[in-house]
Amino acid sequence: MVLSGYTNPIALFGVYFSRAKEDVTHDPTAVALGTTTPDGFPSVRMVLLKAIDDRGLVFFTNYDSRKGHELSQNPRAAMCFFWPRIEVQVRAEGTVERLSETDSDAYFQSRPRLSQVGAWASQQSAPLRSREVLLKRVAEMESRFDGIEIPRPANWGGFLLVPHRMEFWQGHSGRLHDRLVYERNTDESWTTTRLFP
Repeated sequence: MVLSGYTNPIALFGVYFSRAKEDVTHDPTAVALGTTTPDGFPSVRMVLLKAIDDRGLVFFTNYDSRKGHELSQNPRAAMCFFWPRIEVQVRAEGTVERLSETDSDAYFQSRPRLSQVGAWASQQSAPLRSREVLLKRVAEMESRFDGIEIPRPANWGGFLLVPHRMEFWQGHSGRLHDRLVYERNTDESWTTTRLFP
């Protein structure tokens, strides 16, 4: 597939994402998320994409985690997807904003119950003396919420990455790859630039 014909990178992302989902050996929602510390050091980890729409890309986390703190202090981030079967890499860079409580509540209720319990039990990114401490906290939360619906913790929810720049890389033989960059204009339209591989 040669990159062309799309004026909006979100639409092009959707095409590639649909193709990537056909690969049962690789989770297409896995994405490297880059943030920065207050003094400018980069910080990267894998997260899961949970939604995409005209606004941007959505993921969820504990707001008190390292990435949660970094995004609160500097609401800018970058994502990088790689789908090896179709030889596609997608990079997105932009600003980040919290999802509404309503949207975060709705997604939390769709999660498996053990994942809901885990969101309450884990003090994500904080030091943990032993795994037994975590398992004890899980047991305590299972007991606390036995027989009732588990509410979303106030410190857990979604972020929306609103891309200002997206780059699509399509692999080709001889390293003659296609690279296309979309940059958002002030009127919300996009400018596209083809790059040397």
